[in-house]
Amino acid sequence: MSDWERNRERMVKEQIEGRGIQDARVLQAMLKIPRHQFVSEKYQKQAYDDTPLPIECGQTISQPYMVGLMTEKLALTGTEKVLEIGTGSGYQTALLATLARVVYTIERHETLYLNSKLLFKNMGIQNILSFLGDGTKGLLQYQPYDRIIVTAGAPIISPYLIDQLAEGGIMVIPVGSATHQELIVGTKLGQELKQKKTCGCVFVPLIGESGWNNEN
Repeated sequence: MSDWERNRERMVKEQIEGRGIQDARVLQAMLKIPRHQFVSEKYQKQAYDDTPLPIECGQTISQPYMVGLMTEKLALTGTEKVLEIGTGSGYQTALLATLARVVYTIERHETLYLNSKLLFKNMGIQNILSFLGDGTKGLLQYQPYDRIIVTAGAPIISPYLIDQLAEGGIMVIPVGSATHQELIVGTKLGQELKQKKTCGCVFVPLIGESGWNNEN
């Protein structure tokens, strides 16, 4: 077993399972996906620490526990069509691809979009479709989605995303100010999203038409 594998096992046991994540499929996915490949060489030794880390374009790769929590709240069984807003490093995307049928992911930063696409290709992940654009508008051409996950802090829940979520579908999204949010888990019932607050969190701001603008 390599040092990376030992560190990954320790991360899952102590930070994920040890803090209450129980979904066996999520735990297995986090054991499988090598988080250190999604950060720059400068930060690879910290890849399995209990902390977010900087990535390019002023963005971050989220704390492992928060990734595990959000993934568990999606309640994936393997048959779902998932829309992810904010590809970032691609780590969350790769986990989703392990757990769902297909993942559509949108990133507004071209550098992150291109880097993550190349990484998915090199890792042999074939059920991810990547797009460059404003994620707050969703991805109309492939709707409806069984699950939607937003990996940046939003001031509101985008009406585009609510419209594109399938009946009975689940959305996980941080909502609040630009510096602090509540993690919301919503279920689509009719035309409305029944919402439940999970915990406080801090994500980079979601930029776009139904997010923060570039001047905020």
